Amino acid sequence: MERGIGALKADRRIRELHARLVLLAVDEDGMSTAEYAIGTIAAAAFGAVLYSVVTGDSIVTALTNIIDKALSTSV
Repeated sequence: MERGIGALKADRRIRELHARLVLLAVDEDGMSTAEYAIGTIAAAAFGAVLYSVVTGDSIVTALTNIIDKALSTSV
């Protein structure tokens, strides 16, 4: 049974649409640069927060209290 011209055109359009969708799905031009930029900003922000927490008085006091409590515990 032969297929009509309309069916062949529809098949071709479906193949073309599939090819375009595949290209859109795998096209990553410029993505790596944006990802690196966001990752760098996030790492710098995390570093700044971590530095401010570690150098603050509350951390030093908390660590000192933990050590004092551990050393003064009787077994």
